Amino acid sequence: MNADLAVANSKLGSRPVDAVVSRSAPANGFFARALKFLPGIAVVLFVVWIDFRLAAPLATTAFLCFPVIVVVALKFGFWEATLTSLVAVACLDYFFTAPLFSFRMPNPADWVALGAFEFAGLVVSRLSSDVLDQARIVSEERGHLEKLLRFARSILLLNLHEPAGPQIADFIDQAIEADAVALFDSAAARVYTAGSGSPAIETAARDAWVRGGNADDPAAHIWSRVLRLGHNSIGAVALGGKDLNPLVMDAIASITAVALERAHSFEKETRAEGARQSDQLRTAVLDALAHAFKTPLTAILAATSGLLDAGSLSPRETDLVTLIDEESIRLNDLATRLLQTARLDSNAIKVQKNGCTLPHLLERVTDAFYAELESGRISVDLPPNAPLLSGDCALIATALRQFVDNAVKYSNPSSAITISVQWTDKEIVMSVHNYGPVILPEDRERIFDRFYRSPGTEHRAAGTGLGLSISRKVAEAHHGRAWVVSDEAAGTTFFLSLPRAPFVK
Repeated sequence: MNADLAVANSKLGSRPVDAVVSRSAPANGFFARALKFLPGIAVVLFVVWIDFRLAAPLATTAFLCFPVIVVVALKFGFWEATLTSLVAVACLDYFFTAPLFSFRMPNPADWVALGAFEFAGLVVSRLSSDVLDQARIVSEERGHLEKLLRFARSILLLNLHEPAGPQIADFIDQAIEADAVALFDSAAARVYTAGSGSPAIETAARDAWVRGGNADDPAAHIWSRVLRLGHNSIGAVALGGKDLNPLVMDAIASITAVALERAHSFEKETRAEGARQSDQLRTAVLDALAHAFKTPLTAILAATSGLLDAGSLSPRETDLVTLIDEESIRLNDLATRLLQTARLDSNAIKVQKNGCTLPHLLERVTDAFYAELESGRISVDLPPNAPLLSGDCALIATALRQFVDNAVKYSNPSSAITISVQWTDKEIVMSVHNYGPVILPEDRERIFDRFYRSPGTEHRAAGTGLGLSISRKVAEAHHGRAWVVSDEAAGTTFFLSLPRAPFVK
């Protein structure tokens, strides 16, 4: 006997245990289902036996068997009720139709009676089964709605001051009770997981976003949806679980998309508010520093001018005082620009809505560059019959002066600098053209930022990086715009465009 057991164990050992279990599983399932037939059949047999002993008529026995079939249909299902009805018909034929104890029915009336009984039993069984299915579906849908409601409520508790992705993934896991959850946030390019954190779920979320389409794998119980707001895809969500369906996934994706976008919007607003407050603080500091510099610089300039006018200095002392005077002028100019920038940022400078003739404006611009104008390096191209410019002439002259100063500093030595004016029915465009280093495309917007200087220009000329930012601020204050075009062959041209219509503050 031990030898037989050893042989049996060796045969089982050569096969996976799962295979052995899988062979016995169908048998266990068959017997488990067969047990559902027995209660109904047992009750039918009991009713038939009692009625037969009491000599009850066929109609009475059939009437008593019919509720049994209905109960079996409601309790177990259609097939169980069908088998019970067949057993009932067989018993009625055997015990209550002539000839007794036989399944032969020579009387057509018996055929009709038992056929009607069986038909009624089948119809009632089917209807009862449908009622059970509908009740089950309603119960499942109610459960899904309750889970979605819990999820929607939990989203209201989202802490917008913390990363939203991990919170949303946890909310889905707790409310929906899925096996695994993966949320891909395209803005952060990260996958947030909850539950078991299956790698297959993470891959499904990424793949759904890359493909831009939903994907379901019912066999693996994996469901994934792209998170969309309008036509924009902001991420994807994937869930693993048996108690899911496409409609539930669509609802989860919609709620998740709204929650994720709400978190993104709050984050953007927070950054924007922080930048605004930082800019206000920086403007206030610049204004305070500029005012603080002005007083000592004025005293230094007065002292150096007095020493130079006295004429009692040695040549070396004169050179040193002259250097102090020149650098003080530079610092004074920097302080003036800082004040202009701060006032433009805080709208402290009021834009005057007066008329300004273009010849007078250009004269104010070129007065600061008398030497270059006399040498012929700077030329002005102003067509006749120029229109009247509506705006603050002093501010506009400051903006153009920054363009000319930039051209003088960074253009090739002795190259021509041209100030031009053109106009249309809607705008007046003033430009300053020069030949010098090409401004790279990636720098053509950044050079208008405060304190920014293009790489390679630091050693070409001294500068603060404030001039061009002031020009753009002046343009924006007049509802205009400032930009630059740069090409190695055509040179570099700065443009200032202002509306021709009367300026409205």
